[in-house]
Amino acid sequence: MTAATRSDTPGAANRETRHGPLITTLFGLYARGEANWLSVASLVRIMSDLGVEAPAVRSSVSRMKRRGILESVRHGSTAGYSLADSTLGTLAEGDVRIFERARATVEDGWLLVVFSVPETEREKRHELRTSLTRLGFGTAAPGAWIAPGNLGTETRRTLESRRLTGYVDIFRADHLAFGDLRSKVSTWWDLDELAEMYADFLRRRSPLADPSSWARATPREAFRAYVPMLTEWRRLPYRDPGIPLALLPDDWKGSTAGALFDELDDILSERAREHALTVIHGAAR
Repeated sequence: MTAATRSDTPGAANRETRHGPLITTLFGLYARGEANWLSVASLVRIMSDLGVEAPAVRSSVSRMKRRGILESVRHGSTAGYSLADSTLGTLAEGDVRIFERARATVEDGWLLVVFSVPETEREKRHELRTSLTRLGFGTAAPGAWIAPGNLGTETRRTLESRRLTGYVDIFRADHLAFGDLRSKVSTWWDLDELAEMYADFLRRRSPLADPSSWARATPREAFRAYVPMLTEWRRLPYRDPGIPLALLPDDWKGSTAGALFDELDDILSERAREHALTVIHGAAR
């Protein structure tokens, strides 16, 4: 079996699923401030601190290159990788959603999106659905996508950047009648699944939130805690688009999980960066 064949086996795909998000997090956190580039050596070394061996890193990167997430770029005689332009745009959009989360109110109303795509352009239909799902839209009815009204600017910007505006109409709306709006929200979004994701984040990451336990921790220890935590967290703000709290279950865990993320970001991010940049600059020499 050739190396190329091995990289396409289900086991390799599973490794990329596990390791690819970590690699994306590392590039988003640290490569963008380093002229959007990490050397192969620095990526392998920094991933080893997360318990990922070099062959798995190289396999994951190979798949990410084929998917257009990363690009091979040499600086002089040194091989390395950069984020593709499209990935840079996606991460820039994600910075706001992840670190500056906005919770809508009922008074913000709703955003409705409908689209029509010719049968000959099925890939555009898939791209539209993927984009709306990433923005956190729910489905109010077949062909009608819904999100809190405060996402109008972000939605327009995303669809414009992906050149999808020719297929889409966007409306602002209020729910006038009929039925209980709180009950309807639970059908537009899978709140049970989302609540379990928040609860799992709290179970896994709450033990980290004791500042005294980090008083004597090394930057490497902070790095090993921070990057997996952020990787787990960063998918959640896309699944929860900031639905008004008044329309969510009384024991909603999203606010608690968000507060925990902010606390851990404050405790760990700077020391994690210290370690990452030490490794990156050391490996680059």
